[in-house]
Amino acid sequence: MQLLFDFFPLIAFFVAYKFAGIFVATGVIIAAVIVQTAVQWFRHRKVSTMSLISAALVLVFGGLTLWIHDEAFIKWKVTVVYWLFAAGFLVSQFVGERPIIQRMLDGNVTLERPLWLRLNTVWALFFLALGALNIYVMHHFSTDAWAKFKVFGVIGLTLVFTVLQGIWLATKLPADEPKTG
Repeated sequence: MQLLFDFFPLIAFFVAYKFAGIFVATGVIIAAVIVQTAVQWFRHRKVSTMSLISAALVLVFGGLTLWIHDEAFIKWKVTVVYWLFAAGFLVSQFVGERPIIQRMLDGNVTLERPLWLRLNTVWALFFLALGALNIYVMHHFSTDAWAKFKVFGVIGLTLVFTVLQGIWLATKLPADEPKTG
């Protein structure tokens, strides 16, 4: 259920895009992000930093898309979000005690600091690559192809990346100590 809630704005955007075009879809994603943020706040009395950044950028870039009536702004929002995430991952290696990825997985995974830093760097590079790929798709393909990439391509790439990361992590985790009986 949480996964559906997390993807609610993206799903709403894509459905609206298919039925009514990019400008209606932009209005729908703005409304969906406001609803999503409000629900998070009322349920937990907090909203994650990543969600706030994404919501703010949807409001700014989506608002510009509707105001200027230029779809390029909503397309650029994707790259800006991914590059801000990449910057956050990289900066977290030098500011604070733990990189972002360690804060996200710390309760579930135990690694030495160099491995946390490597994993954190790989996530930053992944977000940089997604942002660059978005620019390529938005400039070389139709809006319809870009919308499909935004929804299905990014989710697919993220899923593959996460599975590969899980496989890599499995090779780095300390082996369980043998049970003595």
